[in-house]
Amino acid sequence: MTTTEATAPAGALDDGFHVFDTTLRDGAQREGINLTVADKLTIARHLDDFGVGFIEGGWPGANPRDTEFFARARAEIDFKNARLVAFGATRRAGGSAAQDPQVRALLESGAPVITLVAKSHDRHVELALRTTLDENLEMVRDTVAHLVAQGRRVFVDCEHFFDGYRANPEYAKSVVRTAHEAGADVVVLCDTNGGMLPAQITAVVSTVLADTGARLGIHAQDDTGCAVANTLAAVDAGATHVQCTANGYGERVGNANLFPVVAALEIKYGRTVLPEGALAEMTRISHAIAEVVNLTPSTHQPYVGVSAFAHKAGLHASAIKVDPDLYQHIDPERVGNTMRMLVSDMAGRASIELKGRELGVDLGGDRALIARVVERVKERELAGYTYEAADASFELLLRAEAEGRARRYFRTESWRAIVEDRPDGTHANEATVKLWAKGERIVATAEGNGPVNALDRALRVALERFYPQLAKFELIDYKVRILEGKHGTESTTRVLISTTDGTREWNTVGVAPNVIAASWQALEDAYTYGLLHAGVEPAE
Repeated sequence: MTTTEATAPAGALDDGFHVFDTTLRDGAQREGINLTVADKLTIARHLDDFGVGFIEGGWPGANPRDTEFFARARAEIDFKNARLVAFGATRRAGGSAAQDPQVRALLESGAPVITLVAKSHDRHVELALRTTLDENLEMVRDTVAHLVAQGRRVFVDCEHFFDGYRANPEYAKSVVRTAHEAGADVVVLCDTNGGMLPAQITAVVSTVLADTGARLGIHAQDDTGCAVANTLAAVDAGATHVQCTANGYGERVGNANLFPVVAALEIKYGRTVLPEGALAEMTRISHAIAEVVNLTPSTHQPYVGVSAFAHKAGLHASAIKVDPDLYQHIDPERVGNTMRMLVSDMAGRASIELKGRELGVDLGGDRALIARVVERVKERELAGYTYEAADASFELLLRAEAEGRARRYFRTESWRAIVEDRPDGTHANEATVKLWAKGERIVATAEGNGPVNALDRALRVALERFYPQLAKFELIDYKVRILEGKHGTESTTRVLISTTDGTREWNTVGVAPNVIAASWQALEDAYTYGLLHAGVEPAE
């Protein structure tokens, strides 16, 4: 039985093409990412669920965290699709792989696959390793052969390969040839500085493949914004192993993004690189990993961003109403995403009708009603409102027009917020609201850590007796923008509020001459929308 067969998980795909993920090592080098062992285990489970073939877990022996990760991963994760990979370097110059402590740590990790980083740029060999070109080749040969003899599958990352190829192509190819002849299954050509372009990648990979006979992979950084394109160019040239990171995380501007690479391979190339049904989980997996690393998912990321299939222009909406494929390159459901219609002053009748359908409000093709909504939106956006970022407020507006009345759970008589500046430098924030709900007049006062928070608390004090569902509501984001105006500090203010009930999130907008009044409008809409979708009947 070969090493590959012995270590392949039950769900692993054919070995003819590799999707290799290095989020846990290279992706973790992104500024702002600091993964705990628990974080790495969680991400590894997500990647295995997605169906990548290899997960590079880190550099055992280089730091205690990665050493612990491999120990815990062996004990705690039953990989269904992926093989775990340990990363390390070739042995030191002048020594032997069998005696090298760093090589020993790779074996002790228990990982069935090992990736070795090797110098393939002659200047790096001489200046960084401070050894000879021949000794560097011996370091590659000795380390690969030793690990293979110990029953490990070995991949070799040729660091700075493309820059090295430009400087000394024959030496760069000799590193590839040496690794291949010593038993490396794949030799990965690394664009470590991220400076290459697709045509250059294609030319070099084609030549190296023809001249060495090695199985080649590609590792592309994104410094020119071409990492995904460079990865696919390498595949076009014959590479059968792609190294990527989730959401493109990585050092400097990042690495080739796993998700558009995989989607292109599956959808555009027709190549099966994931288990059946896994592609439809792509958006969920992308966002789940973003949550673990504590970074907001990129809204404009291809395939998985919330804006990837969002349409704003009225011309687009008119065509999409006839056939969504006219303005979408794929069906978003194939990658677990959804089409969204954005409502703005660019909206036409088709945009409004499609958006209504998306929100569950059937406008019934009523041209007069749709025209009224279009004009209402344009009027309010001219006043400073924005509905493309506030679906909840737009739905309330749409329902009010369609039903001929606004949904009301309470009526505001008045409110006020007081900020007291005390002599000791502290501040006190107090709000009082006067409301009518279910025929009863309520006066409530509350304090908060700011005037808006005080208003929110006063509103809850006033209404929770009538609507206990409000106890689940939580304000989770608050954005303020001062809109362009002619009166300095009297300029119009726009507030966007995000609210959750623990299950769903919704966004509301308020616009007024001051931030407190705008906040009150957004809060009113947030409470109204939340109660509506909790199934509560309006009070009036």
